[in-house]
Amino acid sequence: MFEKKILFAGLIAYAVSIYWDMLSRSLSARLTRFRYRKHLNELAKPHADEQQRNIVIIGAAFAGYHAARLLAASLPPDGRYKIVVVEPNSHFNFTWVLPRFCVVEGHEHKAFIPYGHYFKGLVSEKYVRWVRDSVASMGRSSVRLRDSGEEVPYEYLIIATGSGQGAQLPSRVGSEDKAEGTKLLRGVQSRIASAKKVVVVGGGAAGVELAADTKAKYPEKTIVLVHSRQAVMHRFGKELQEAALNGLEELGVEVILGERVMDEETENGVLTLASGRKVDCDYMLNCTGQQPASGLFAELSPNTISETGHIRVKPTLQVADDSLPNVYACGDVAHTGTQNPNARSATKQAMVAADNIILAVQGKQPRHVYKPYWADGIIQLTLGLVKSVIHYHDGKTGLLFTTKEEGVDLMAERAWTNMGAEPFVDGSEPEGSMDIMLKN
Repeated sequence: MFEKKILFAGLIAYAVSIYWDMLSRSLSARLTRFRYRKHLNELAKPHADEQQRNIVIIGAAFAGYHAARLLAASLPPDGRYKIVVVEPNSHFNFTWVLPRFCVVEGHEHKAFIPYGHYFKGLVSEKYVRWVRDSVASMGRSSVRLRDSGEEVPYEYLIIATGSGQGAQLPSRVGSEDKAEGTKLLRGVQSRIASAKKVVVVGGGAAGVELAADTKAKYPEKTIVLVHSRQAVMHRFGKELQEAALNGLEELGVEVILGERVMDEETENGVLTLASGRKVDCDYMLNCTGQQPASGLFAELSPNTISETGHIRVKPTLQVADDSLPNVYACGDVAHTGTQNPNARSATKQAMVAADNIILAVQGKQPRHVYKPYWADGIIQLTLGLVKSVIHYHDGKTGLLFTTKEEGVDLMAERAWTNMGAEPFVDGSEPEGSMDIMLKN
């Protein structure tokens, strides 16, 4: 009991530190804007003898998008630096709600948050160039774009390519366009609705939530979850493992542990497991783990890639290649020692990378470091349409709280608001107009 009290006190201190950081950054951004507001017109263009330099950010999920915002809030608006964000998706994909929206109808559009609003009112907003494209190759001083073929030079580079490249629903959308993404979600909804026997492969968060939501919505269906480990949610503490298993079984989900699916193609409505066991299946959904999207950087610096495919980084989040001191990596693609990477840890890493680039722009050495902290791994796991559990674990002691979900769309409205967008109002039609708006 004493250990749990200490853990809870640590959580309160963690929350206070987060809000204090948010407050201090907001105040700093306001002061920066006030300091330069009388001179914005004079600083609109770099001096004739100065060449504009690019800070290129590859990827605009939680890490990349947040890093871009922090830089836009802190860089002096003198035009010397331009933030170039390269992102292939038309909208920010709020991946946390994807398992839920694969099951319930009428909310799929809420998973796609229009880009751009996150920069409103920032001092260097006009120096953000948004490029809807992918990077085809990385060099030591530039990146080449996939569609346009443009060579974009950089002074500093942030790699925030995440994980799950090429993955499909329910973990990733599987499309770069909102219109196609919502169509894919409706397709999964339709397949689940018409199937009598659904098999979910993978007992991580996405698999557990998808299986639980499906059984909660369609109690008459047979839902089976197959997981290769001996416990669902095996990366987390025993409290959560037991709560997840109990929640699934209470709903009526059949859980098969220590088994793998041999072939994802069903034959005559039957899946074969590694042991030879046969499982009836009308529709199978793969929720197995995602791989880091580090392939392009591996071509530039192969020795920097870890055995797991992540980019090795220094505590400053500079890549672990001394010949590339101006290149940073953060989020799911970076090897930071974070036990259970999530949006919280990604945004904290974005802070470190952005803050160190601000120092470098000022001619100072990077000194901010990222240290994984147990409280970053807090998880809220849904177990059906109305119930969820919140789990904290510091490696020794765990806390578990059961909560009731207020809405079927989870935290979608809060996510839109946090990113500066009016909830569920998408003014970016036709597709691509947001990209043009942000170019200068």
